[in-house]
Amino acid sequence: GKGSSSISSDISSSTDHTPTKALKNVATTEGLETSTRTLSTPSPGLILPSKSSSLSSPALSSNGNETNSSSSSSAHTETVAVIHPQPGVHSRSRQSKSHHYAPINLLPDHTLLQIFSHLPTNQLCRCARVCRRWYNLAWDPRLWSTIRLTGELLHADRAIRVLTHRLCQDTPNVCLTLETVVVNGCKRLTDRGLHILAQCCPELRRLEVAGCYNISNDAVFEVVSRCPNLEHLDLSGCSKVTCISLTQEASLQLSPMHGQQISIHFLDMTDCFSLEDEGLRTIASHCPRLTHLYLRRCSRLTDEALRHLALHCPSIRELSLSDCRLVGDFGLREVARLEGCLRYLSVAHCTRITDVGVRYVARYCPRLRYLNARGCEGLTDHGLGHLARSCPKLKSLDVGKCPLVSDSGLEQLAMYCQGLRRVSLRACESVTGRGLKALAANCCELQLLNVQDCEVSPEALRFVRRHCRRCIIEHTNPAFY
Repeated sequence: GKGSSSISSDISSSTDHTPTKALKNVATTEGLETSTRTLSTPSPGLILPSKSSSLSSPALSSNGNETNSSSSSSAHTETVAVIHPQPGVHSRSRQSKSHHYAPINLLPDHTLLQIFSHLPTNQLCRCARVCRRWYNLAWDPRLWSTIRLTGELLHADRAIRVLTHRLCQDTPNVCLTLETVVVNGCKRLTDRGLHILAQCCPELRRLEVAGCYNISNDAVFEVVSRCPNLEHLDLSGCSKVTCISLTQEASLQLSPMHGQQISIHFLDMTDCFSLEDEGLRTIASHCPRLTHLYLRRCSRLTDEALRHLALHCPSIRELSLSDCRLVGDFGLREVARLEGCLRYLSVAHCTRITDVGVRYVARYCPRLRYLNARGCEGLTDHGLGHLARSCPKLKSLDVGKCPLVSDSGLEQLAMYCQGLRRVSLRACESVTGRGLKALAANCCELQLLNVQDCEVSPEALRFVRRHCRRCIIEHTNPAFY
């Protein structure tokens, strides 16, 4: 009937090297925009592979994880937009009568909505093509608080544009329902896609763009400036991002009392190789509410950057500085200023850290639950003793590849940290069965013990197994089984 057509976004596959036949309903980006303006009820229908590639393209599982439907390769696929009519009279006429009496159609709307609420984005879009009733239910605003897209070759900018356009249908130019957007690994995502989110989704609370290395500072600034409720931001692998701040326009609009604060609590900048001290200083001054900060492999950061972090972000509970090889004991002294808030600290492979830095943390952060000091070769039993006496609530400790840690340090841990659940001693050359027996006898809650590449006897491992029955022992001793 008139006005029954609508726009759908379909991901179909084509081979990069082999020309394919032109489809009647294939539209370019310009075609999509034109159709959106002319049709009465524009709505993107689905984000999923075509029949020719549905078995070879990765799809999202119900929990948002990517699963492969077949072993066939999808490395040479790309996405195109396809126009589909809204399910109506013409589409129903081609269906068998038995379809109308399918058992699932006997379910009331609220039950179908409950079922649809567990579907990932691509499958929800597929449901919108079944019939008119499902179309209306699939686009119920209550189902669209989250969008999850995946695929290295997905045209993420186009998908975001079409989806947000449809979700803005009832509230022109603004999507008030969308709170979470996850586009991890969509390497074709660019600043254009983030600008659309910033303009259309003021209620955005969670954004994950891990591995989207085409994202730059400008787009990130735009998002944090226009989405005041944003709390969770994952930029891991976005190597062009060097800072997080408000746009100049947003800064001018804020009153002096409000300050230039961003409401982010969780920030992951793992593998943001270009991040330097000045960038982290700006982040710290603009994001004082940070509680979780991950800076793994940000190799340009130094101790000076951590001074600003402790000064402006006193509420940090979890901090990862793994593989930040320029961070040393002075940096840990600044981290120790976080005092009672800090629960999780990772300084793995920070080779400049010694007992001095660990002593600072142990003294001022008594509520520490997790410490990863793997590869900190300057750590000895002396530092481990300070940690054990000052942090009795420690639950997880990794001191693998710390050759100066021996049985003496483990005995002090066993005496003061009896709630330990996970301990890694991998490649600790000085550890023997004596230290392991002390741990097993006092730490009955032990759940994981890694002693791979350690010179420990099968007898000591059997002792651990007898006293900690729930403990998984990871070892390289062929005599113990």
